[in-house]
Order: sequence, then C-alpha cells, then structure tokens
Amino acid sequence: MTGMLARRPAEPEDDQAIAEQLWSMISLDFLELLSWSSGQKILYFPQDHPTLGEKSCGVLDCSVKATCKPGFCVRCARRWHMAGEPPLAEFVSQPCGLVPGGYGICVVPRCERPWRSSGLALCSTHHQQRSRYLKVPLDEFVVHPKVKALPAFGPCEVLACTRDRDGNGPYCMNHQTYWNQARRQADAGTGEPVDPELFRRTSRAVMNGTECSMRGLPDRVVAELLFGLEQRTASGTKTRTEQFRPLVSYLLAHQLGSIEEVVLDDLPQAVKITCSHFIRDVRRTRMSPETERHKDVWDVTVFGFKGNLRFGTISQPWLREAAKVFAYNELPHRRGGSVKDLIQQEIKFVALLSDSLRLQRPGDLGNDPRLLSRSDIAGFLNRLWFLVEGGFMTSYMRNTAVQTLRRVLIRMRGLGLTRHGQPMHGLADDFAFEINDIPVRAESNPQVRDLPVEVMRHICSHLDDLEELATREVRVAVELLIDTGRRPDEICCLDWDCLDRDERDKPVLIYTNFKANRLGRRLPIAEATAAVVLAQQQRVRARFPNERVEKLKLLPSTTRNPHGTRPVSDEWVTTRHHQWILGLPAISVPVSVEIAGKLSTQMLAFDVSRIFLYAYRHTYAQRHADAGIAPDILRQLMDHRLMQTTQAYYRVGEKRRREAVDRVTTMQFDRHGNKVWREAKMLLDAEHLRRAVGEVAVPYGTCSEPSNVAAGGDDCPVRFRCVGCSHFSTDVSYLPDLEAYLADLLRSRERLRGALDADEWAKTEAMPSDEEIIRIRRLIARIKTDVDELSASEQAQITESVAVVRRARNQVVGLGTPRIRQPLPDIRPDREA
Repeated sequence: MTGMLARRPAEPEDDQAIAEQLWSMISLDFLELLSWSSGQKILYFPQDHPTLGEKSCGVLDCSVKATCKPGFCVRCARRWHMAGEPPLAEFVSQPCGLVPGGYGICVVPRCERPWRSSGLALCSTHHQQRSRYLKVPLDEFVVHPKVKALPAFGPCEVLACTRDRDGNGPYCMNHQTYWNQARRQADAGTGEPVDPELFRRTSRAVMNGTECSMRGLPDRVVAELLFGLEQRTASGTKTRTEQFRPLVSYLLAHQLGSIEEVVLDDLPQAVKITCSHFIRDVRRTRMSPETERHKDVWDVTVFGFKGNLRFGTISQPWLREAAKVFAYNELPHRRGGSVKDLIQQEIKFVALLSDSLRLQRPGDLGNDPRLLSRSDIAGFLNRLWFLVEGGFMTSYMRNTAVQTLRRVLIRMRGLGLTRHGQPMHGLADDFAFEINDIPVRAESNPQVRDLPVEVMRHICSHLDDLEELATREVRVAVELLIDTGRRPDEICCLDWDCLDRDERDKPVLIYTNFKANRLGRRLPIAEATAAVVLAQQQRVRARFPNERVEKLKLLPSTTRNPHGTRPVSDEWVTTRHHQWILGLPAISVPVSVEIAGKLSTQMLAFDVSRIFLYAYRHTYAQRHADAGIAPDILRQLMDHRLMQTTQAYYRVGEKRRREAVDRVTTMQFDRHGNKVWREAKMLLDAEHLRRAVGEVAVPYGTCSEPSNVAAGGDDCPVRFRCVGCSHFSTDVSYLPDLEAYLADLLRSRERLRGALDADEWAKTEAMPSDEEIIRIRRLIARIKTDVDELSASEQAQITESVAVVRRARNQVVGLGTPRIRQPLPDIRPDREA
C-alpha cells in the first residue's frame, strides 16, 4: 500500500480517470497470474495458488472441487460412503468413472458447435444424425463419410456469457433455458415481465470451472474488482470463486457503476466481507493525509497506522476542528502499534469535555468559544466528580481525563489555534486546566505486577496445554515472553533470523524495540531459550521451504499468510493466553497473614487476573533484581533509557518492606550478641521511620549515634569499630556482611604478621584487635544459632525477608565493587538446552 500511495496521481474526477488510475496500479504479473484477457474480460483462478487456488478432489481422475471430507467432491464422497469407506489409499487410486461436466465443442472433427452434454460429446445436429439415422457407435460416427463439420451459430447474446449458441435462437443452451423459465413465470403471474434487452445485460455467465467472466461490467467496475482482488491476495487473504462470482453477478444484475454503490447487506456474509475489503482498498487509492484530515472519520492507514479515528462525538464545530488539528500534528510524533488507540482515547476525553459544555450551557451549547471561561472548566470538574460518585467512571479514569485534557489544551494553544482565523480564536486564557485541578492519584504498588515463583513454575508446567488449546506459535511466544521479559509486540514480530552469538559464543536475541523505535537490539539469553528459538526456526522453514529467510517471521500467522511474512498479532496471543490461564488448575501460594498478633504463612489461592502477558516482563525484572543484577545492568536488559523507569519494575513496595523489616527485627542483636527481645507487632510507625531518618547504614549493621547520623555516617568517633559501640546494632540480614568482614580481618592479620619491612608501631596500629574478632565471631555464632532453632517454615520466611531487606538496601546504596559474572537467572533451571 505504501508503494501504491507513492505513485498515486491527483484524485480523478470521472469514471474513466478512476479506471485509468486503477489500471495503472494493477501489476502485469497479477494479470498474468489470472490469465486475464482484456479483450475477452475473462479471468481464471489459478488452481495451485495458495490464496486463489482451490483443492481438487483427491480421487485419481476427478478434477471437481473438493468440498467434503476427507478431501473428496460430493460425488466421490457419496461413492466412498456407499462402498463402506474403504482405505483412502485404495479408493483414491481407482478412477471415479464419472464423465466430467462443463462446456465443450462437438467431437466431430472441425465442427464448431457446442456439445449438448459431456456424456454425448456431440452437438444437437450431429446427435440427432447419429441417433435417428446412422445409428452407429460414436467412434464410427465421427469418421462416417456422411458426417460433415458444421459452422458455429455465433456467440450467445447475453453480454456476460462466454458460450456459443447451439441453434438459431439468440442464446446458448443454458441461457435459453433461463429465458424460457422467466417467460413462463411471467405468463403464470409468478414473476415480473421480462425485457429481452435487460435480460441480455443483467444475466450472469454460466459457471465453468475456475473461469469468471466480467463481460458486461463497466471498465471502472472491472478495474475496481481486479485491484481489490490483487490487494486482498497481497495481504494473504484467501479468495474463492464462490466469494467473487456472486459479487460480479450482483454488480451485473443491478447495473452499478462502481462497487462503492453496493448495498452490503444484500450480499451473503462471505461475499459481503470480500466486497467490503474491495471498497476499502479502492477508496484508499483516492485518500491522502490532506483529504482525510477534513473528515469526521479518518482512515489512518494514510498516516501509516491501522484503523479509524472518529471525531463525530465532539458536538462543537470549533472544538472538533481543533481536535483534528491536534491529531494531525500528533500522529507523526507517536510510535508503536497502539498509536491510533492512544489518540482515540484523547479524542474521547475531548468529547467528554464537549458533552459537559453542551449540558451546562443550554443557551449556546458551547458553540461559541468567546463565551467560555474558567467557570466552564469548574463545571466540567464537578461533572467528573458526579460521574465518579455515580459509578459511571473510575477515579483513575477521572485523573487520566483531567491530566490528558490539560496537556491537549496546552498543545492546541501551542499550535496557534487561538489566533485569528483559527478554530479556537477568541477562547479566553482562563479556559484551561491548572495543575491543582488534577486529582491526587492514589499511590499504586508496581510490585504486585510481578508473579511469585510458585505461580511461574505452575504456568511453565502447563505450557503443553497451551499448545493444544491454541497453536505452537502461541506457546513459543509465551515461553519467550517468560524467558526474555520483552514486550508482547517485540516477541510476536521477531524475524526468523533473530538468533545470534556474541564474541563468547553465547546466544543473543535480536529484536526491535517498537516503543522507543530502536532497531537491532541484542539481549543475552540462556541456551535453553535459544533451543526454543532454533526449534521454531526449523518448524517455520519446514512450513515455508521455498521462501527467503530474510522475509520470514519466527512466529508466522496461521491465516492470511501464504508466504510466512505476516507475524501473529499480540492481540491474538493475548486472547489465547487469557483463555488458557482461566482453564488452569487452581494455584496456591504462601501468603503471610497475622493471626492472634503473630505472622504465619498460609497457602491461599492466587488471583489469576494478575496473570497477563505484560506481567512476565515485570517478573523478568524482579527475577534479575533478586539475583543481584546491578541496576545499571538491569536497565540495559530492560532496554530502558532512564533508570527511573527500570526501578519502577522491581522496587520493593513499602508494604512488603515493612513485613520483611518486622520479621528481621525479631532477629536483631546488640554489639554483645544479646537479642533485642521486641515483637514485630509492637513496632510503631515511628520506629519504621527511624530506620530511614534516625539510623545510618554502617558496615555490617546500623548506627543510631546522633552526630554520626547527622553526618551521613562520616563522623564516627571510634573510627568505625562499630562492634565496640553501644549505638551499633545488627540483625540477621547482615549475616553475610559479618562473615565477609570476619574473613577480611583474619586475612589482614595474617598479612601483617608476615610483613618484615614494616615498623612495629605501624603493624600494631594496623593489626585487627583480638577483641573485635572475638566479638564478631560471637555475633555470627549467636545469629546462626537462633536461626537454626527456628522451624523450617520460619526459616523460609526469614530467608525471604532477608532477601527483600537486602534488595531494598542495595537499591539505595551502590558501592561500585566489581561483580563476578553470573549466569542469567532462569525460572526453570532444570531445562536442557
């Protein structure tokens, strides 16, 4: 379609110009494919074409269209059932013995008249001569000296007919029969009087194999049909003769000058859909951004998107025109597959403002922008509140509407629409939304969008069921979404050659970030994920063995895709995935609940509404964050430009952090290793806040000494000998740090003892004290002992809480120490590549 628009001339003004324009857009290769003859106006649907061809009956010598199972025509299917349904291989190898029907010429040499039937194979005159006078077999008759070749009577006078007359009458045998039936019905009063001239112009051609006659149609209609058929074929949509011929017959019978005049409701459903596609494609040849921008309904294909933009719900002409200018200027700046939907949503909010103006200004209905003021904005805000309170709108939608309209009005003013001669001329400056008009949005917890590991393992264990419910492509798409954390459209549109290897021979996925318009992105993946891609590549290659791999998609659509160049849509994958999730067995996950003032873990049913395709991206981010991936590396893995965007995917929520802090606090110790016996339920909010403002992080614990806290940990009077300070405390979450510090102290002591060229006072000054080593060993032993005394479930809770607290701590402080490269975390480590 892009190439077609690029070479489109100015919009034609008459039928002849439109026909010439369409003929110039129809490729010669397509006309050759259809065996089109411009003089005869006849086309033939190619039998072996993937979208235009029709499957023939599977029996040896039968060429009739296969319409019955298991791949037979009606007659052969009946014979197969009557024979007791013998093995297919045996049945199809035997000739059917049925004489094919259709149209042909008399078998007498050089005779030009049509036969009466395929069984007789003789014209009417020769059949009468053989049956009444000579009475000899057919093979003797054709060579009998008294048998002479006869000239043709001429073509049938029905304009659409491709056959010759079989007598002195004006019609071929079939149309003569139709004419006689019409006359009998008219004489009997059961039909309308028949005009011979109208009968000749409106009667359809007699069907003959895959032939389709378009004789009798105006040149413009013929061009529209062929152009629409080419566009439909290029999109990979199948078109059969039973969808095309009835449309030709309808146009002929109603003597229409264009397919745009067709009343679609008069057609059968399959023909109606085909015709609507033709009309759409023909209309697009005369469309451009300049012509569409003035309509109330835009076909945004001329802007490079899909679908329609509708402005008809905006009642005020000035506001509707301003919305069109806004959309016209916004479309080039947006990217991605949902651009049309996003702008349509903004237009709906403008329509909401339009409704408010119409309802609250009964005098002028808001049609005069010079009369509007801040009070109309206040009326709109009050109406939104009314809609929310009445349950007609959610609070989230109200917030989004106000925020969007504020930005839209600012953009409209920036486009100069309030100048003289523009739609918004005279609009007061106070007709605007202030920042305070945007309602305070309730804080959401992005952490709830990731899925627990138990849920992910449950989902992965039922992937085979997804393949049975949908297709292999859907299963692979979901599996890649889980493994890679990409957006759904990025996975669905993967090219066939999307797998590569880096300099270390590790697999890399090549994809396109459509949201940010970033091509050729490279993502490290696991070998097991690479194996999934390789298996799918082999499957696609087997399905399309003759296509170039540069044009193939890794997940090709199963419909309207004869060449494998059209990928599955993320909407279709979303629908199938949702159906599959609803059919999964119930999922139970451990949830911490408070019973009688104590936290306990119970297995509760998981809300399946939280399982959607984009949740796999959040889960991917959380999985890597839990594995200790540095934030800047995770930002690159998520392909984000800003660190703030990445942090929203894995930041520990306040509720989860508080629960983890409560658990860890029960395992808190002072510098002597004495446990601080405080129950988590007795913690006040002030004590939670004190962790942020009344304490400062120090090595292996926290410090509450006021001057050190005020200095951010840089004013320690005891030179960071924290275990000897009464302001120091630690908990179970610092156990790995304490163990690492103890190992460092022991290492330092041994190195100092082995140094020979240092002064004694320097060794003494730098030597770790035995008291500090003993104190830290005591702390480590005490923490381990208390953890070992817990039950298995309590130890699991402590382990989970420690991971949460340490992850939250790492997000705040990054020491910049070098990290050892670790393998990518996998939700299914038991898989084999």
